[in-house]
Order: sequence, then C-alpha cells, then structure tokens
Amino acid sequence: MNFENLGLSSQLLQSIKKLGFNTPTEIQIKSIPDIMTGKDIIGESATGSGKTLAFGCGIIEQVKPKQGLQALVLTPTRELAEQVKESIKTLSSQSNLKIVPVYGGVSINQQIKDIPKAEVVIATPGRLLDHLERGTINLSKVQILVLDEADRMLDMGFLDDVEQIIEECPTDRQTLFFSATISKEIKKLANKYMIKPVSVTAEKMVDPEKLKQVYYEIPKNMKLSLLIHLLKNEESDLTMIFCNTRNTTDYVVKNLKANNIKAIAIHGGLTQNKRAKSIKLFNDAKAGVLVCTDVAARGLHIDNVSHIYNYDISNDSNDYVHRIGRTARAGESGKVINLLTERDEENFSKILYSYPSFTIENVERPYLKKIMPVAVDNERHSYGDRRHSSGDNRRHSQKRNKSRSFPKRN
Repeated sequence: MNFENLGLSSQLLQSIKKLGFNTPTEIQIKSIPDIMTGKDIIGESATGSGKTLAFGCGIIEQVKPKQGLQALVLTPTRELAEQVKESIKTLSSQSNLKIVPVYGGVSINQQIKDIPKAEVVIATPGRLLDHLERGTINLSKVQILVLDEADRMLDMGFLDDVEQIIEECPTDRQTLFFSATISKEIKKLANKYMIKPVSVTAEKMVDPEKLKQVYYEIPKNMKLSLLIHLLKNEESDLTMIFCNTRNTTDYVVKNLKANNIKAIAIHGGLTQNKRAKSIKLFNDAKAGVLVCTDVAARGLHIDNVSHIYNYDISNDSNDYVHRIGRTARAGESGKVINLLTERDEENFSKILYSYPSFTIENVERPYLKKIMPVAVDNERHSYGDRRHSSGDNRRHSQKRNKSRSFPKRN
C-alpha cells in the first residue's frame, strides 16, 4: 500500500513525498479513504503513529483558501497545538492556507487579528472559549471538526468546554476523533455528536520484544541519587523522565543540572516560549534529558527516545502506557526504568493489575553514593510530604455555564 492508493490529489502527494513519507502507517491506511469521503471517524492509535497526517490530508483536500474558517482542530495542550499547526502548514505548502494556532500563555490580541484571516484554527478549548465569549471567532462555517488526543482532553476536565464548542459548530460538519485510547466517555461523546462514525484501530507501535521494563525498589531519600547514577551509567540516546507534578519536575531538573547532566523541563507552569524552547532543544538533541509531566508531554512526537524513567509512578495506568509507548518504536530497542518508593507501591500495583501481560523485572539497586539534593525555591515536591496536581489543567477546574450563549460575528 502507498499514498497513491488513498485517493489523494497529486498536489498533496507531492507535499507528502517532499516530507520523506513513502509508505502510509496503519492508521493512515485505515482512516484516510473514509476521511476523504466525508465520513465521521473514531480513530484509535498511539502517539507518533501518523494521526496528524491522516486528518491533515482531509483538511487540506477540503478547505478552500479565502472562504473563512472551515476547519477546527482541538488539542489538549499548547505544545500539541503548535506541533499540529506546523505539520499541517508543511503539508499545505502548495495550498496557501492560513493556519492560526489559538492557545493560552501568549497574547490574545495577535490571535484576534489573525483569526479573521484563518481557514484553519488549531486551538486548546480554554482559549477558544475565551474567543467565543468575546465574539472574536465565528464557527458557523466549520466543515471539519477534529478532536486530537481526545482521551487526554476529557481526562483534563475539558468535557463541558468541548461540548460547548461542538454545539457552536454546524450540525452538518464532518467530525473526527483521534485518540491513543477510546474510553467510554469518548464513545458517549461520539454517540451524541457524530453521525454513523467509522471506528478504526491501529496496532500499538511499541514492539514488546524490544521493550525492556524494570523497576528498582528504593527509599525515597535515595531516589534522586539512583536516578543520577543510572543516567550517568546507562548508555542511552534521548531520555524522558516523567514526574507527577510540576514542582517535582523543576526539582529533578535543577538537581540533574547541578550534577552536570544536561536536562530541560516541560510542564504547565512554564511560559509558552520556555516550553517551545525546551522542546526544540530536546528535538535537536542539544539536551539529552527531558523531564516532564504527563499533560505537558501528551501528544508530542519525539523520535529516538531510548529510555523512559518514571521518577514518579503514574496515578493512572493508562498514563503509564502512554509513557512507555514513546520508546521501542520502528524496530529500535527501548528501556523503561521505574523508581519505586513505598508511596508508589499502590499505583504500581494498579498498573500490574491492569496490564497482566507486562513483564517488569525487579532489579537489585547498585551501590549508591548519596547525593545531597538542591532545593527549589522552598517549594515542596513529590519527593517530600504532599501530593498536588501538576496544575497543567487548572484552566478547566472553573466550570463554565453550559447554557451560556456566545456573541456572533458577521
């Protein structure tokens, strides 16, 4: 199977070829033909499996220049919105489409100027609702609505926001849901807002034969020492370290830097410019270690990740699967290392119960020299005494009035 068999225009095929894509992925093969015929789609596929190109093809083939806003893509995070924008912009290089990203953390004034010129908007729900309330965006001509990483959007508390946005779009639109997992909540949303959707599922891209999972049991006061020891002694390419809170993320990065390990952070507490800079440094391999929260990293496509460290064990078993799915791709080997303190045992047990097919080997910890940690501005972190949310989804804790009507723009 090749892209020529998927019903795409010669112009779009040229753009795909220039990007170096020769063979479509499973999710692209299964979804693009139905997308091109205007059907609603529920697509289940892992991060990095080619979902953006799949719905991007549909947008580029159907949206016409200078005819107003016709396509809307909702994403859970700013980083993913920016990444989707860049992907569709590159794909549409011969189509002259105006693509505008709309998310928080940056000035709303420039967005207000850019939106009237847009044919495609890539947005996070919170900022898009701000524009709807101001009357600075009009969704009445939207022909294609995409929910990218739909499961994460609902996990973050966006359900009410998403429903309000959907209800502002025309009912005769095409609706596409793409997600790494299809939950009951997504199915309920699909039943409510989609018309005879076609469900497509792609096999997980992680090769279980090439993925090694291990865990170390470690006292909490030695956890940082073990992490630094392993980072200095494990041969690796790019490495991602997952933490459950933004404070822990900052704490880990500061201590890695103090021990001469090039590390960068990404979480919801950073400005958009700092987050974008961190992602670029990591993608360009100028920093070999990315320390992040689940929310901030969700949906980002990063190649050549050989090691995943779970500094904190995820509270959600599905998040664990998303984390480990970033390595052992495309025939490459990968390793997942879990640092297990007493407080992590409950979460770890949930993962083992939810995924009995996982083989996670207990490894005896090496002799360690205790490293005295550097504090982070007197803030507590999960290494210490309390748990708290990462704050990446604080925007959605404030419930909006579902019955509220938005001003319309002509």
